[in-house]
Amino acid sequence: MDAQTHTLPTPTPGTLWRQALRQAFVKLDPRQQIRSPVMFVVEITALFSTLLCLAPDNGVSTGVAVQITLWLWFTLLFANFAEALAEGRGKARADSLKGIGQNLAARLEENGEQRMVPASSLRKDQIVRVEAGELIPGDGEIIEGVAAVNEAAITGESAPVIRESGGDRSAVTGNTRVVSDWIRVRITANPGESTLDRMIALVEGAKRQKTPNEVALDILLIGLTLIFLLVVVTLQPFAALAGGELPLLFLVALLVTLIPTTIGGLLSAIGIAGMDRLVRLNVIATSGRAVEAAGDVHTLLLDKTGTITFGNRRCSALYAAQGITPKALAEGALYASLADETPEGRSVVEYLRNLHPLEEPPRAQVAPIPFSAETRLSGIDWQGREYRKGAVDAVLLFLGQTRADLPEVLAREIETIAKSGGTPLLVCGEGRLLGAIHLKDVVKPGIRERFAELRTLGIRTVMVTGDNPLTATAIAAEAGVDDVIAEATPEKKLERIRSEQAEGKLVAMCGDGANDAPALAQADVGMAMNDGTQAAREAANLVDLDSDPTKLLDVVQVGKELLVTRGALTTFSVANDVAKYFAILPALFAGIYPQLNLLNVMHLASPQSAILSAIVFNALIIVALIPLALRGVRVKAASAAALLRRNLLIYGLGGIVVPFIGIKAIDLALGALGLV
Repeated sequence: MDAQTHTLPTPTPGTLWRQALRQAFVKLDPRQQIRSPVMFVVEITALFSTLLCLAPDNGVSTGVAVQITLWLWFTLLFANFAEALAEGRGKARADSLKGIGQNLAARLEENGEQRMVPASSLRKDQIVRVEAGELIPGDGEIIEGVAAVNEAAITGESAPVIRESGGDRSAVTGNTRVVSDWIRVRITANPGESTLDRMIALVEGAKRQKTPNEVALDILLIGLTLIFLLVVVTLQPFAALAGGELPLLFLVALLVTLIPTTIGGLLSAIGIAGMDRLVRLNVIATSGRAVEAAGDVHTLLLDKTGTITFGNRRCSALYAAQGITPKALAEGALYASLADETPEGRSVVEYLRNLHPLEEPPRAQVAPIPFSAETRLSGIDWQGREYRKGAVDAVLLFLGQTRADLPEVLAREIETIAKSGGTPLLVCGEGRLLGAIHLKDVVKPGIRERFAELRTLGIRTVMVTGDNPLTATAIAAEAGVDDVIAEATPEKKLERIRSEQAEGKLVAMCGDGANDAPALAQADVGMAMNDGTQAAREAANLVDLDSDPTKLLDVVQVGKELLVTRGALTTFSVANDVAKYFAILPALFAGIYPQLNLLNVMHLASPQSAILSAIVFNALIIVALIPLALRGVRVKAASAAALLRRNLLIYGLGGIVVPFIGIKAIDLALGALGLV
């Protein structure tokens, strides 16, 4: 199975829109609509308005009554369309994923015997054997064997990875393919609970539970709706006391324009789109709370290896021995590294090829000496000359020398490299010492800038490493992190997380080993690596399928975008009601209280035109904001106060100004078209 076999299809925009349009009508089912209380009220008012259109005398011309009713239904359909469009973006992904595991069989081991069973029937703790070329039938942990596994169906990465029993690389994911050897796997998930099942549920949005902030916002919206409902109900008695009467259809229209329909119609789409962005990062969330918490994180605990640094030591400098030219050292180091297939050896070759245009010996003419853990040396024999590279003591032993024989300058360089946390290697050729290589854990490019952005957003970064304090401090300074935990143990990580939480801060961390499980469980946002241990995956509330620790930074960005988008559109929704007051209230009460004509600052043509214009704007603004709800508000590096000022200026002030312009433009259009 290669990466192209399960490439997830991307539907065309036209297809997505057609599917979403159909679903918008399906979602009119009150059993679905009641999940959004505000829009459920809109549906009830639309039904009531439809009945009023059939009344012989409702105080409103039939043409205007029909238009108001239609636009009430459009308001509901547009909100449903936004939610359906957000869900539809992941539906093709879900359909593709569903097809991966269909008709998959498993070789179940029971009572010393093997038998083939459907993969869908497997239960937790059952044991299966998987041979080369077969799909792993479910999420599990390797209990015996070692194999190369192609995880392209899940991660999209076609290069096989090594999985083996024991250690931190024993977990495997269902529907990935074993490409070599065999493994015995203990199943760790019941049907419907696997990584694949969770991906499908997330992208479909069918099982997406509302986050605490969403629930709180729903309660606020319900409260506002009830308040405005009471206000509208009491308006008719007030009008009667003044000797007038308000048409019921106008009161219905007033209710819909006053309640926060904009955010009510887009709230679900915002949440679904946020989870979809997370899935596009190949991160699975066990709860929406984790994503939401990521947006409020104050402290990030990040492993040094693989997150801040590349993990594999890389060549960073060469130091020639006395009497040796830099070119001679470079040639000797290159020759000694050609047969070294370790990451360190390859980094030396890459470094020297970029540094010097050196002539390399033909491979057919050399006798390679691969790196060996026993000799701690690598190199080649070529034309009777021996070139070796390796640990200091190993090279000296090869030359028949001791530490006391090291030239003083070179000995000082080696000591400096070791004290800085690097690894010194010696190079020799043709029986003489050529110089030293400095291997260091290289900080990833751009990571310092990313930490600076997080700092601007008020997020502190803490590097966690097993290095000694001297080495840890040096790397932390180079990477630009705010703090460091050196010689880290599981107890130290857990203690730091608890101390941060005791100060009221939210903490995020990532890990992959069993020793990370307690800290992952304690953290507000714990992201486990998919290739890590089962204990880590079960303790975390996020799982990164690509096993890339730096992904935690992207998760924090998605969480912030989700929170900011929801806050921005809520601000806009509440603010744009202000303009509607100036449109509808004068239209309703001008005949009863002529003084209210002063509020008609937009100089709308007539009461009927004013009310219809407000209803039309109320529906169209949902359509206009759908792209923003799906894309999310981009979060730039700035303080919380600066972000708040920016959002109030754009979405608060904009929410007041835009309706004045929009309602007036619609009023002019309705008059020009003769619709009122």
